[in-house]
Order: sequence, then structure tokens, then C-alpha cells
Amino acid sequence: MLQVRDFMSTNIDYCTPLDNVYEAAVKMKDLDVGVIPVVEHGQLIGLVTDRDLVVRGIAEKHPGSNQITHVMSQELICVSPDDSVDKATELMARHQIRRLPVVEHGQLVGMLSLGDLASHEEVDDRAGVALNYISEDD
Repeated sequence: MLQVRDFMSTNIDYCTPLDNVYEAAVKMKDLDVGVIPVVEHGQLIGLVTDRDLVVRGIAEKHPGSNQITHVMSQELICVSPDDSVDKATELMARHQIRRLPVVEHGQLVGMLSLGDLASHEEVDDRAGVALNYISEDD
């Protein structure tokens, strides 16, 4: 059985609740990523996506100094490093998300993206199916 740990990225940068929207945006730009985990005392408490910054930040006229906790998503869909790739792709498809935080004992240990999966032959079909569901209109 293929496991999440075999495909996840482990060198994950993050923000803390003390960071603001501007700092998260700069970090996304510098790292060339579309999502930043928010971690407090080692525990994952939220995620901020580039879409969160636009919809909950700019569109709602919150300045760049607005705390990251005001725009982050708190209802998180996560996987464990020991979970199967099938479970991860099913969660991505069902919840129409492209990235999953990988959490072990409450600690963020990695991120799994469709890109991580699509670059491997043995799971390429599963990633394609998940992407198909994610790309569907509601």
C-alpha cells in the first residue's frame, strides 16, 4: 500500500498567529507557494491560501497589517503520514482541495499536494481522478 509519507513534502515553512496578512503574502511569493500553514506551539491551527488573502483580506477591505488568524481557514482536512494515498486522493476529490496538511500527533510534519502525487507513475491515475473532481463546477 502506498502511503502519504512516501510522497509528502517535509520542508514546510509556516506562519504563526503573530504574523499578519502582508507577511503571509510575502512568504507565499518568496516560496512560490499558494498555501501557508499556521502553527502555534507546534500545533497546526489553520491554513492560509492565496485565495483566503484575496477573498477574506483584500475584498473585505482588511489592510495588510490584519492578523493572519482573521483570514485563515480553521476547518482543516488533514491526513496522517501513515494514511494511504488512496485515502488522501479521495479526501482531495471529496472536499475539492489540492493540498492536504500531514499531521502526526497534532504536529505538522508535511504537506501533500496533487503535484506531489502526479509526478509519480504509480499514483498518476489517482491524482488525475482527484483533479477531475476538484475541477468540477458545483
